[in-house]
Amino acid sequence: MTDSNKVSQMVWDQVQSRSSSGNHPLVSGHPNRPIPKLMVCSILFVSLTYLLYTLKLLTTSAQQTFHHTPFTSYLRRSTSFTSAPLVLNQTAVTAPPHHGGRDVREKQKVVMQMEQAPPKPKPTEIHDVVFGIAASSKLWQQRKEYIKIWYKPNQMRGVVWLDDRVKYSAQDNRTLPPFRVSSDTSKFPYTNRKGHRSAIRISRIVTETLRMKMDNVRWFVMGDDDTVFITANLVRILRKYDHTQYYYIGSLSESHIQNIFFSYGMAYGGGGFAISYPLAKALAKMQDRCIQRYPGLYGSDDRMQACMAELGVPLTKELGFHQILSLKTISDSKFIAYWFMHCNQYDVYGNLLGLLAAHPVTPLVSLHHLDVVEPIFPNVSRVQALQRLMLPTKLDSAGIMQQSICYDKTKSWTISVSWGFAVQVFRGIFSPREIEMPSRTFLNWYKRADYTAYAFNTRPVSRNPCQKPFVFYMSSVRMDSELNKTVSEYERHHVPHPLCRWKMANPNDLETVIVHKKPDPHLWDRSPRKNCCRAMESKERRRMVIDVGVCKDGEVSEI
Repeated sequence: MTDSNKVSQMVWDQVQSRSSSGNHPLVSGHPNRPIPKLMVCSILFVSLTYLLYTLKLLTTSAQQTFHHTPFTSYLRRSTSFTSAPLVLNQTAVTAPPHHGGRDVREKQKVVMQMEQAPPKPKPTEIHDVVFGIAASSKLWQQRKEYIKIWYKPNQMRGVVWLDDRVKYSAQDNRTLPPFRVSSDTSKFPYTNRKGHRSAIRISRIVTETLRMKMDNVRWFVMGDDDTVFITANLVRILRKYDHTQYYYIGSLSESHIQNIFFSYGMAYGGGGFAISYPLAKALAKMQDRCIQRYPGLYGSDDRMQACMAELGVPLTKELGFHQILSLKTISDSKFIAYWFMHCNQYDVYGNLLGLLAAHPVTPLVSLHHLDVVEPIFPNVSRVQALQRLMLPTKLDSAGIMQQSICYDKTKSWTISVSWGFAVQVFRGIFSPREIEMPSRTFLNWYKRADYTAYAFNTRPVSRNPCQKPFVFYMSSVRMDSELNKTVSEYERHHVPHPLCRWKMANPNDLETVIVHKKPDPHLWDRSPRKNCCRAMESKERRRMVIDVGVCKDGEVSEI
């Protein structure tokens, strides 16, 4: 062996010995080139990363879709990559290569959520409401007739709360709610000299009704024994609100003086108010302590509002609850006697035509103080008048007393229809802005107060003798199945009219007004708006025909 060969053999032996000791990495190449350590480390890192990535992809995909897709399909998808990326993104690891499986999983997830979601609560019905009616044993025999007009024992639940026991006849048991005698309230102080301590008893009616533990109650509705409810409209109002929350719903007085003296934040109890079940439970826990703190308050409703203020619950105002001219009512005979002695001109309370014929654009819910105003229909008793009012409510409760304004321009007449109640015909053309104001056919309870004492705009009955309206009151109503419309008839109320020298058609020739109107149970599901009316041609000279309905596109009450 030559010297050069000996040297080469020695170098190769050293390389092999160093490689086995870990000083130099092994790489392929020419045997005489040194092997870089960095290259060997890179190869090992890439190999290890690729192995980990492949294992993680297979494991994750199998866990996500084990129940939906066979494992072999994921194996085919995971091995379809030609090469693995050196830099991996988290989303690239977890996202499937295509969206077919994801769409299926998302649909199944939506179905599972729908199955697990709680069912939507049913809308409030009248059997979800419990009425608490404040009554006086001494006035019971006359006041119970008002309750019979609207209360339906087979459909409704309620309790009459009296200050003493009364005699219930067999007919009363069939037509009236059961009665209870209120618990003793003598332990509570009462210091108001102008009122009566029965206010404390009445203020606790909601709490005492709650303690009867009736099932499936959503709302407690409070009213007096001379309050008449339009129950279908009451339900429409309550459906607007979540009965699982705290709600105190009612309306103010029609009189500024009453509101200033008592409260603008109070639901006047005679017109009725509603309290949600959770709020009634909260009230029951603290009401007796609350009553102790307000001995100087006048009535039951201002005590109720004081407790609501302590609970932090404001009044939710609904204009359909009518106090009617704002007498603060306590249903005991001593209180009524007090008012009759000090307000001996009770005939000035007057006629409700002006107020009701221009009812605000909201459902009519209740009427109150019916004992001390004229019957809403002439020449009949108060009870008979209210029974007549209930007839159109059976056909179209949503539209009862809603005002429509139109014109007969050939005769220069203005026509105001309060459906189910009255029609007024005026000589001359009045703007809708004026006609929708109540005319002052009534006076304030306070005889020194003038028309500025009301909490709404009013207008005089007439500014000129010729402008005194001709009034037609509803006498009958029926359903025309062929036309699918209600047909209500309004008869002329004959009262003296002043001499008028205006040269125009005279409404004095009219005797009857016929109004056609399609029932509209969803009237209050839309935005508030008056219906439109149209004067139709009539073959009979002494009869006027009017059509009332939803305003057509572009239809307005133009002068």
